[in-house]
Amino acid sequence: MSTLRKPLIVGNWKMHKTIAETRTFVADVRARPLPLGEVDAVICPPFTALCAARDALAGSGIGLGAQNVGWADQGAFTGEISPPMLSECGVAWVVIGHSERRALFGELDFRVHEKAIAALARGITPIVAVGETAEEHAAGGALDKVRAQLHAAFDTMPVSHVARCVVAYEPIWAIGTGTADTPESANALMGEVRRAIPGLADAHLLYGGSMNAGNVAAFVAQPNIDGGLVGGASLQPDSFAALLDGARAGARA
Repeated sequence: MSTLRKPLIVGNWKMHKTIAETRTFVADVRARPLPLGEVDAVICPPFTALCAARDALAGSGIGLGAQNVGWADQGAFTGEISPPMLSECGVAWVVIGHSERRALFGELDFRVHEKAIAALARGITPIVAVGETAEEHAAGGALDKVRAQLHAAFDTMPVSHVARCVVAYEPIWAIGTGTADTPESANALMGEVRRAIPGLADAHLLYGGSMNAGNVAAFVAQPNIDGGLVGGASLQPDSFAALLDGARAGARA
C-alpha cells in the first residue's frame, strides 16, 4: 500500500451478533493492545446493534459502519434505513453494493450510485463493493466487470466526491469460500481501477474475499491494496485483533 494511506480494516458482520453479543465483542477488543495508531479499524454490526455499538465504542478509536443504507432521507420505503437514521446512531461508514445485496436482494448499479450520493450528503463514507463471478473470472472478464460497476457508481458524481469514497474489490467466487485471490492478481486489477476511474488515484482500495489473519499482511503489502473488507474473520475478537496486527505488518513491509 502507499505510505500516504493508513491501512483500513472493515469488519462486515453480516447477519451475526445480537446487541448483547456486540457489547461483549467490543469490551473484549477494547481490552487488547490494538495498533490503532497505524491501522484504522471499523466494525459494521447489524442495524439493530448500531446504537449499542456506538455507545460501547465511544473513545476506543474504532469506527462504526453500517452494512446498507437507503437512497432517500425519508418516505414510504418499508424496511429501509435512511442516512439520517444512520448518522443519529453514530455511523460514519456504510457498505454499499455488497455482492449479497446485489444477488439476493436485486440491488442494481443505479441504486448503488443513488445510495453513495445519499450517504455522502450526510457525511457518511461509502464503501462501494464490486466484484466478478467465477464464470466472469474464468473468462478473463474480471476487470471489465469491475470497471463497469464502478463507472455506473461514479461517472456522474463529481471527482471530489469520488475521492471521498472507498472501493472494496471482492471477487464473488472468493467470498466465504476459503479461497482468496492472490495478492498479486488483486493488486494488478486494483491498479487498473486506480488509473481508470477519476478520483480513485489516492482513495482507499480494499480487498475482500476470504481475507484472514494469515493472508492480510501479504495483501496490504501490495502497493494498490490499502486494507480489507472482512466477513467471517472479523467476528471473533482474537481474529479481528490479528487482522489489525497483520495489516500493520503488511504496511511496514
